[in-house]
Amino acid sequence: MSNRSGGTRRKLGRKEYEKALHDLQIELCHLQAWIKATGERAVVVFEGRDAAGKGGVIKRITERVSPRVFRVVALPAPSEREKSQLFAQRYIQHFPAAGEIVLFDRSWYNRAGVERVMGFAEMEQVHRFLRSTAYFEREIIETGIKLIKYFLHVDRDEQERRFISRMTDPTKHWKLSPMDIESYRLWDDYSIAYDEMLRQTHTPESPWFIIDSNDKKRARLNCISHLLSQFDYAEIPFEAPKLPKRETVKDAPQDGPRFGIQIPVPY
Repeated sequence: MSNRSGGTRRKLGRKEYEKALHDLQIELCHLQAWIKATGERAVVVFEGRDAAGKGGVIKRITERVSPRVFRVVALPAPSEREKSQLFAQRYIQHFPAAGEIVLFDRSWYNRAGVERVMGFAEMEQVHRFLRSTAYFEREIIETGIKLIKYFLHVDRDEQERRFISRMTDPTKHWKLSPMDIESYRLWDDYSIAYDEMLRQTHTPESPWFIIDSNDKKRARLNCISHLLSQFDYAEIPFEAPKLPKRETVKDAPQDGPRFGIQIPVPY
């Protein structure tokens, strides 16, 4: 496996990966406690090509923390009513309250990517979006919300390999949509769209952080590590509560549920 500088990286072993991931997920729990204690608010945007691994990164971020603190937003195609609203309106309603981090699995940047390439938005709408986004994001930041933007990059060959895996693995069929097939065909159109998007919306206040996701394991570890580095958090001491003595109530069932159907035990 080669990196961009031309060197060769060794394969990351499963045990090494799982140990590193476990350590990072402990830190995410510390971050969670700090976010709750301080009332901080954050929005994390994940963008990138289809099969770049956005869902996998988000899953590893959230699998050991509370969904009430780390909220994931993955919006479907807009309804007719939503199409008539201000473009950012459907996203703003999901923004965090105090003590929350919202992870956008795709975001308002749909306008500069899929909507542009697939013709769901007029080019004038796309250009207006690109002109106004820096101001929109500056307003977000000035309200006290931390905004972090990740773009996961995957190359042609790796995307093709992942699409074939989705076609041949029954547990991944649900990941493959007609949009994915079109994105494969329109690789160059997406390249042009994303190049312009990154150029016009990478600002000092709201930069894009690029994650090389050709190696899924390293991408997950690198992204989580970087995410943690964006917060000046401190570990909140945890005081384990004492379990009280159970009360005894006369005639309370003692051997589990007395009603209902016990399912068979095949394993």
